[in-house]
Amino acid sequence: MDLKWDDLRVFLAVARDESLSKAGKRLRIDPATVGRRIARLEAGYGAPLFGKSPTGYALTDRGERLMAHAIRIEQSVVAANEELSGQAEGLTGQVRVGAPDGAANFLLPQVCAQIARDNPELEIQIVALPRVINLSKREADFVVAVSPPTAGRMIVQKISDYHLSLAASEDYLAKSAPIERVEDVKDHMVVGYIPDMIFDKELDYLSEIGIESPDLASNSVSVQINWIHQGGGLGFVHDFALPLYPNVKRILLDQVRLTRSFYLVRHEDDKRLERMNRFADALSEGLRREVTRLEALA
Repeated sequence: MDLKWDDLRVFLAVARDESLSKAGKRLRIDPATVGRRIARLEAGYGAPLFGKSPTGYALTDRGERLMAHAIRIEQSVVAANEELSGQAEGLTGQVRVGAPDGAANFLLPQVCAQIARDNPELEIQIVALPRVINLSKREADFVVAVSPPTAGRMIVQKISDYHLSLAASEDYLAKSAPIERVEDVKDHMVVGYIPDMIFDKELDYLSEIGIESPDLASNSVSVQINWIHQGGGLGFVHDFALPLYPNVKRILLDQVRLTRSFYLVRHEDDKRLERMNRFADALSEGLRREVTRLEALA
């Protein structure tokens, strides 16, 4: 079959958006044209590339195999365009960064704002999702992860360690029974993740102090720290978030403090794009500096 780049662009859009209408919006063509392009590809291969599911268009095994090749072709086209247009010389265009909401709320805004100030032609998007972000479907160009992936063709680099401490508001501590040992925590209102929505074992903080289920639970770090800020209870808080909540104080520092790590993950095919390499360096360095700065203020 004679592959055409225009058809592959349509195929990639449907694979990533799982919808003809969303793919059409992304490509600025009508859904009927998207459908015809997909039908032409499938006719050429003599096999379906997508199966219609309740959630939209899902790749078949044949589609998954084509996806890997199509991404490599896409990156070659992007690299050629950047080099010929001179974009490889600076940070321009659009970059999307995915992250769990702790990093997305308390670190990425200021780090990405500085990168954007240094590169006025660069557009940065932050995707804050309490789940694993799919790089193959290009939900993001970069992912800040709390554990390195074990599968897929990915570039993984460690960014920085960070710390979490048990904390509570001054008001809660003033009105509650003393907390002198880790064992005392079970007698208090505890804030944490919804147990069955913990998408990475590194986020299972409470099990480290023997607590299976919190009294107040959310899949959002921001909700958890605001509960603690409002005096709802105590829980683990990122040290880098504490400067924004001066009434929230760390407790039992001599008995329990957790260390976790951030990793920068991107698709292996992107290593050929110098623009993406430079963004990765700027993002990693910015995050390292910001974690160090904020933890020193905690």
